[in-house]
Amino acid sequence: MKIIFTIATLVTLFTCPASHPETQATVVRKEKEDAGIITGASQTAAYLPLLKGKRVAVLANPTTVIGNSHLVDSLLKRGVKIVKVFGPEHGFRGNASNGAKVKDEKDAATGLPIISLYGAKRKPGAAELADVDIVIFDIQDVGCRFYTYINVLRDVMEGCAENNKEVLILDRPNPNGYLVDGPILDMRLKSGIGQFPIPIAHGMTIAEFAKMINGEGWLPGGKTCKLKIIPLKNYQHDMEYTLPVKPSPNLNTQQSILLYPSTCLFEGTVISQGRGTQYPFTVLGSPALKDKYSFSFKPVSIPGMSETPLHMNKACYGLDLRNYDVAALRRERKINLEWMISLYNAYPDKARFFDRSISTQIGNIDYLAGVSEFKQQIIAGKTAEEIRASWEPGLSKYKEMRKKYLLYP
Repeated sequence: MKIIFTIATLVTLFTCPASHPETQATVVRKEKEDAGIITGASQTAAYLPLLKGKRVAVLANPTTVIGNSHLVDSLLKRGVKIVKVFGPEHGFRGNASNGAKVKDEKDAATGLPIISLYGAKRKPGAAELADVDIVIFDIQDVGCRFYTYINVLRDVMEGCAENNKEVLILDRPNPNGYLVDGPILDMRLKSGIGQFPIPIAHGMTIAEFAKMINGEGWLPGGKTCKLKIIPLKNYQHDMEYTLPVKPSPNLNTQQSILLYPSTCLFEGTVISQGRGTQYPFTVLGSPALKDKYSFSFKPVSIPGMSETPLHMNKACYGLDLRNYDVAALRRERKINLEWMISLYNAYPDKARFFDRSISTQIGNIDYLAGVSEFKQQIIAGKTAEEIRASWEPGLSKYKEMRKKYLLYP
């Protein structure tokens, strides 16, 4: 049976005295609530007492919601003393493009100062934390090594560990939580899109990953961060979960989120992943493939999404994955490598397929894959099975290590 869960609205905890039996409507409502995933943010009764009388900072973006309300707005209405907001890549309100530096500012809606952690600074320091007692971390991740929110998590934990501050994590589901696949990052290739010795798809929620950061000693100097976690209710990693808010400008559909672990690798090639369209990461193509494919799309400048996309204003020919059956990915539990192999084989000038000198929009495939041999394997004509075999024994060792930090089945 296919069940799709969405973020529950604010759950009100209540009890019914024996002298007041529950009505049938109450029972139905409780059963409906219990059937769905309940996020950490929605469990206000579990964490509001932890915030009483404290000066609070919130690491937030547009996914930081309780039902239809932003967490910051909800907490302010409940009298929580929020003194500032930290913003990750794309900013607190989510209106900054991929990779764009974000400046400090004041939030127009609340008047709160917003401290960017994707600009001049990447972690909160003593000055930013001096008037803070506890930091709430609540943003939606998508479960990939090259998605930068796990880097922000580490940076916040590092800053708080250095300044003896506690981090409260309100956990959220990983929409790709079923998937643990990809080569383990060669730490010689550590970069802004790869900070940890993990596979491309790590298969953990943000709270589980925080436990791993502490447990594996990934904070400088062996420090550990004081963590308080509000775990999800009714969640398992295999559950299908549809995000109610896009996690970033270019992951704007559920299809793009589920294809992202496979299609983001094309950022290290001459193939457009659909940036500059309204369906990024669900289409793949290049002007050079006109004679090979009939499907086409044209990237254009889209403020807030992609101002100067690869192959801007040129028709790109290739694969349309907008209606691809993502259930096939769930059945296989593997990143799809066939698309990379097929498009490389179809590309007429293979020497330029991974050539970064063509455009500043082409990333480094070694950093994206996390290993230098991936590019050479594609060029050498290795099969998907042969490439995947080279990820062992590292991938199996990671899966075993991961078990220590799991909060959910």
